[in-house]
Amino acid sequence: MRLGAVFPSYEMEDDPAAVRDFAQAVEGMGFDHILFIDHVLGVSDEDYPDVQGPYRYTHRFHEPFAVMAYLAGLTERIEFFTAILILPQRQTVLAAKQAAGVDYLSGGRLRLGVGVGWHELEFDGLNENFANRGRRIEEQIAVMRALWTQELVDFEGEWHTIRKAGINPLPVQRPIPIWFGGEAPPVMRRLARIGDGWMPRTRIFGGWDPTERREFDTAEIIDRMHQI
Repeated sequence: MRLGAVFPSYEMEDDPAAVRDFAQAVEGMGFDHILFIDHVLGVSDEDYPDVQGPYRYTHRFHEPFAVMAYLAGLTERIEFFTAILILPQRQTVLAAKQAAGVDYLSGGRLRLGVGVGWHELEFDGLNENFANRGRRIEEQIAVMRALWTQELVDFEGEWHTIRKAGINPLPVQRPIPIWFGGEAPPVMRRLARIGDGWMPRTRIFGGWDPTERREFDTAEIIDRMHQI
């Protein structure tokens, strides 16, 4: 069994030393990876009363690639795992370059967990289309894997065009493993076709009650995935 620790992004306040100390402490305790959550914009209670969880403008969310790059030189063994990176709200080639940089600097310790997201406001703020995010993430992954494994890429898709160009440095892992988060039917089909791993949805904020009835049966979902 491999165990990970969730990076407590919004509890860190303005203390880079605490970020370092947390990562070194969990590595020293024998944890296998640190999970980093991705959100770019926070909202106000008054304007978005229906948004639940720590997604307010007063909550700090350290940018995953920035903090992973910072920690790459301060740790030796522990893996970095985005759980999850909202890939469709990010520019694809830049995300591929950022991920390759973290993997290179850490000596091949990155796993990229991705998902389609739920917060339309973030997509609007980042000038990305919320409506087509499910279809677009598949092309994004194809583009990223090409950039991670080829020095020069020729790619012509619905949303991306690359002509004889590439990123440098390439990652240590070629390609970087991509895991999918969620359990909706489209996610499971996507996972079965192009995923390297799966992150079932869990309750991170507010603690976890093992007696709480889950709204899905994990074993049943895995069985269904193998039938796809």
